Amino acid sequence: MRATDVLTVAAEGGVIGDGRTGANLALGVGLLGVAIGWLALARVAGRISTGSARIGAMSAMAAGVVGIVLAALHLATSSGGPGTGNGMVGAVAALPLGLTAMAIGRRALTRSRSRSTELSDERAVHERGSGSVS
Repeated sequence: MRATDVLTVAAEGGVIGDGRTGANLALGVGLLGVAIGWLALARVAGRISTGSARIGAMSAMAAGVVGIVLAALHLATSSGGPGTGNGMVGAVAALPLGLTAMAIGRRALTRSRSRSTELSDERAVHERGSGSVS
């Protein structure tokens, strides 16, 4: 099965279930991306010490993109309008959730890069200052 077929089936709600399944999947992926991005920001700030902030930030951005794609596919393939039970409102709500996950991930990635630059600058200054003097 090709990736486009998998995304289409997921956006349509899968093989079983009602029309809201695809929207719920997009909402779940977007919410997962926001949570991962939040944890990555906490890691950059030094509030937690497990995992890599860079990997978390990239994972949050990837989850945000997947959530947006799933929501857009669900909106494109669902029939009817809001209130018909097809999950259109959930898909519309998943779009800003995915965008939020991408924004938080980008912010964590930018902060982790600036922090690593600061740390490497401090190491270089420390190495120059601790050199042997005859």
